[in-house]
Amino acid sequence: MNLESLDGRLLFAIPKKGRLYEKCLTLLAGADIQFRRNNRLDVCLVQNHHIALVFLPASDIPSFVGKGNVDLGITGHDVILEAQMQDLVTEELRLGFGKCALQIQVPEAGPIKTVDDLAGKRVVTSFEVLAGEYFKEIDTRLGLTEDKRTQIEYVGGSVEAACALGLADGIVDLVESGDTMRAAGLHAIATVLSTEAVLIKSSVPKHPSLTPLIDLISSRIRGVIAANRYVVCQYNISRDRLDAATAITPGRRAPTISPLEEENWVAVSSMVEKSNSAKVMDELVKIGAEDVLIFNLDNCRV
Repeated sequence: MNLESLDGRLLFAIPKKGRLYEKCLTLLAGADIQFRRNNRLDVCLVQNHHIALVFLPASDIPSFVGKGNVDLGITGHDVILEAQMQDLVTEELRLGFGKCALQIQVPEAGPIKTVDDLAGKRVVTSFEVLAGEYFKEIDTRLGLTEDKRTQIEYVGGSVEAACALGLADGIVDLVESGDTMRAAGLHAIATVLSTEAVLIKSSVPKHPSLTPLIDLISSRIRGVIAANRYVVCQYNISRDRLDAATAITPGRRAPTISPLEEENWVAVSSMVEKSNSAKVMDELVKIGAEDVLIFNLDNCRV
């Protein structure tokens, strides 16, 4: 594809592989962004919007959005900070997937038990900036001289093997389930930050004419995320118990309350968090609610 043909289109950067890729495809489908990506091509045109999708390594996306001509992107919160792009990009929306923690890990059977024990020793990571800033504060607090400060060394992959192979005394790496960490005989002694996937845009709009389309896509993605997070809870309750019921189901802003033909009874409809829906139903039944129903959301606008 001739990149010059992308002029005038909103450029939307998507991680080309890794832990965020499949989730991003599901998110795009939910937002009705229709495209067909040919094998080995990292740029494709959206069929129903004036958008071009650009598939890039997640670690590069903040720079392309912050410094380049890319208008929107999906990447990790940690990647933005590591690339030092937090002043050039705006986190438009946290997406609720790709959650993990950047943690300091050391051999479980070793003598190092705290970050103070690790200070002044060898640390291997693929997050040089974040690890460097973290240990700089530790070194300063402990009063370590320049020649005694923590040594941060970059490794692009297999970070978890660095201790066993004699390259490091500890590592700084992302932990999702913790299985890889435990398999390598490591355990976490501190958390540098928690992270997840985020939708980002340039802090300074590059193409003002595309702002309405950026807002539209952001709104659609926000709706998909909300639909995955919330369900609709509907029930009937007597008016004298309505205050107690609405305290259980306050909704995102307020519940919808409609009178019923039966005197002193109302129907209530409210959005509740999906993860808490069973508990909400139990509490409603305890205070006398009837016909308690839960409806899944395919999509919404909130």
